Amino acid sequence: MAVELVWFKRDLRVEDHAPLARACARADRVICLYVIEPGLWAQPEYAARQYAFLRETLSGLDAALAQRGGRLLIRVGEIVDILADLQRVEPLAAIHCHEETGLIWTWARDRAVAAWARDQGVALIETPQHGVERGRSQRDGWARRWDAMMARPVIAAPARLSSPELASDPIPEPGALGLAPDPCPQRQRGGRKAAITDLASFLEDRGADYRRAMSSPLTAYDACSRISAHLALGSLSIREAYQAAQTARADKRDAGEGGHARSIDSFVSRLHWHCHFMQKFEDETAMEHRDLHPAYRGARPKAAPALVRRWIDGRTGFPFLDACMRALDATGWLNFRMRAMVAAFSSYHLWVDWKRPAEALARRFVDFEPGIHYPQFQMQSGTTGVNTPRIYNPVKQGLDQDPDGIFVRRWIPELSGLAERLHPSTLARAGGRAGPSGRGAGRDLSGPHGRS
Repeated sequence: MAVELVWFKRDLRVEDHAPLARACARADRVICLYVIEPGLWAQPEYAARQYAFLRETLSGLDAALAQRGGRLLIRVGEIVDILADLQRVEPLAAIHCHEETGLIWTWARDRAVAAWARDQGVALIETPQHGVERGRSQRDGWARRWDAMMARPVIAAPARLSSPELASDPIPEPGALGLAPDPCPQRQRGGRKAAITDLASFLEDRGADYRRAMSSPLTAYDACSRISAHLALGSLSIREAYQAAQTARADKRDAGEGGHARSIDSFVSRLHWHCHFMQKFEDETAMEHRDLHPAYRGARPKAAPALVRRWIDGRTGFPFLDACMRALDATGWLNFRMRAMVAAFSSYHLWVDWKRPAEALARRFVDFEPGIHYPQFQMQSGTTGVNTPRIYNPVKQGLDQDPDGIFVRRWIPELSGLAERLHPSTLARAGGRAGPSGRGAGRDLSGPHGRS
């Protein structure tokens, strides 16, 4: 008897999962498959911190399927080979999956799956998610269609499902995938339960001052929703977040908490923005590796590995920027304004091509989302030909977002003993000579800590 297969990619949940619901409605037996792909983890954007978050999320998905009588089948290898192996054991009637807006590598993999399915006479049924539309030649009416999709009812998880008895592969350790040790000691935990907790605490309490507090790293770690990593792996759907926010906003307004309600309004606009940038990437996938506007191609030299290393490790000599990089290394997260600043610094202050820094920064983000990362990096590098150049002054940002140097002292212990503020203009007036991240920094970056 033929079975139907649900191929989980970055949609690791059972709630609001159209492919899973459709497969369960059509078939008595459903294979729920996740493939750990060595080729994907070999891409320069991926690191062990993301893999650790994935493993926690997979554990939660397996438990959710088990509660419903099913199980998650985990295999390691190339997806086409694994589908062929399964087809020999359990003839497949259909493959159900979500469309994925990912790297060029995942695009090629998806095309290979489509070709295999055609050759085998297996139906491949792909479903949009995130409100991103595939194959449209123009975007007129996109916002209206996004609103309509977000307003549709959340799809209920299947009450019951049955999975064939198939053996999973052992989950490889990071080193077996070529991933270097990457502790990230303050990383968020993965999984659906953590996603629900993070969203609920933001909407109920933490997000009350979101509109004001999102810009400074002093306050953003607590005041922002912190669901970006969960959205990136899909343990929470964007529609679930949108509808929960709409309910919370109404509750806050009814309770007379207008400021909190307005903060939730800002959060909802960020959900819209999330999909807007993913749509850009869906339509212009080449921006992963090529300047969007041809006039900028070759304008900057390729970055030397040593220079990128100093920048990503927080050893440029600019205290506030270095503190942001060190915080990112330890936590796997940084608020949006600071992400924009560190990206712009690599392109304008270091004046290097954005590709290598973009890959290095992606490896630091537990919440790496290709459809946001690359359009944003190109925008902050001024290579789109559309957006106004945005040159963030790291000294001004430090004075604006960390005026008393609290954040800098926390993340750069070399400067913790200095009195007063810790930003270059102030240190210069005091005759300071600290070289925090220090001790000089390629391309004449030693000055800002002591000789501004």
